[in-house]
Amino acid sequence: MFLRILGIDPGLATVGFSIVDCENNKMKLVTCGVISTPAHTSLSSRLDRIYEDMNELISSFGPDVMSVEELFFNTNITTGISVAHARGVILLSAYRAGVQVFEYTPLQVKQAVVGYGRAEKNQVIDMVRRILALPAVPKPDDAADAVALAICHARSSTSLLSNKGANDICSTI
Repeated sequence: MFLRILGIDPGLATVGFSIVDCENNKMKLVTCGVISTPAHTSLSSRLDRIYEDMNELISSFGPDVMSVEELFFNTNITTGISVAHARGVILLSAYRAGVQVFEYTPLQVKQAVVGYGRAEKNQVIDMVRRILALPAVPKPDDAADAVALAICHARSSTSLLSNKGANDICSTI
């Protein structure tokens, strides 16, 4: 079965994205990069830029599913709220395009990519390079995180858990 996965690492200043093709448990990185929004512009303007760029990504690459990171509030709630706004626009873009959404926690991503939920960021990025047999790690880190999210879904989609909510356009595993 062929599956094209759009991996998204949400943010307001920088949104990491990746397109990973998966067929017969073999994964191939198609592209990755970031959507950047200019600092010192209005929140509405930044959200509009993210929405338009997400629509362009979905239109250009035609993903079957989107794998997006769930929000994790650490210490800075203000940053978390800004990311939540951006994440809402990202989810809306996928929903309107009919792309099924799967959400993963950072712990689930680390577990799926490294095999250890408490792995460090550099371990995850190095495993992304190894799993996809890339000559170098994807840059910047936001793009590498988006690739890890796509790999997480590719590995999780073969699980029986992926059948939960299979008819829903938006699902959380």
